Amino acid sequence: MFGEVLRHFREAAGFTQESLSKKIPCDRSHVARIEAGTRVPQDTFAKQCDELLGTGGVLLRLWGRIDWYPEVQHPDWFERRAEMDAEAVALRAYQEQVVPGLLQTPDYAYALFSRRITSADKVEERVRARLSRQQRFLAVNGPLYVAVLDESCLRNVVGSPAVMRDQCAHLLRVGQYSNIRVQVAPADRAELRRPKASMALIALPDGECWLYSESLDRGHFSDDPAVYARHTQTYDVLRADALSAPESAALIGDFMEGYGDHGQAPAEHSDMDQEQLQPRRRRRLHRSGPRYPRRRPRP
Repeated sequence: MFGEVLRHFREAAGFTQESLSKKIPCDRSHVARIEAGTRVPQDTFAKQCDELLGTGGVLLRLWGRIDWYPEVQHPDWFERRAEMDAEAVALRAYQEQVVPGLLQTPDYAYALFSRRITSADKVEERVRARLSRQQRFLAVNGPLYVAVLDESCLRNVVGSPAVMRDQCAHLLRVGQYSNIRVQVAPADRAELRRPKASMALIALPDGECWLYSESLDRGHFSDDPAVYARHTQTYDVLRADALSAPESAALIGDFMEGYGDHGQAPAEHSDMDQEQLQPRRRRRLHRSGPRYPRRRPRP
């Protein structure tokens, strides 16, 4: 239904799929899949189309009323984790190599699954299942979600530079939500104590706390208080020593510009390069952050 309404307004406004995709911007195939009903759009896509096509906000209102994921099927080994995501009151995660599923864009998820699944229908099914977990975290008053990303998540190219640029933009956007914080553990800080693998600390409404990690096609759960406490301490120390949320946003912005301007991630820097970069990042943070009045001595 959403795809049919989008096609109606697009054609009425004189846009082709190609011309609309260039205005958003996104790939033409993304618009085609949404109109065909095989790709779930984000709310930001609906809002942009409303503005470009002059619909008066029809698409965004329709987007909010559709149950996009009435029936999704997760892999058997992941079903338990998906059920926890649907109930969790707080989720703290550390991720390396790839952006965590709860923060992935549709194109990023599609490119990631396409690496090891040859059936396009299966890929679409897995993407829909992954995106279905995001809704409650991206909703108003969603559960707390803190994600510490190893820099490798930003540096490893998934799909294409354009996909990575959109993914970086998405991280910057959701990082402004009141319940979401995105921090980066930079590659040049050898002193950081990083967990040995990606992991999640999950707090459920009944007070239960679970540690979750993954190996190849298998999820591992532990509710042992001693194990949970040990990994919680590791995570909290890492989060304290990693870049702050504003500093992380500045670094993600650097990666986004790199993928947009040169089609690749920024090169790794030497210590001297890092020293030269820090003032630029601080200036950017100063410009984008709130200004506080300076304290003046009383006469």
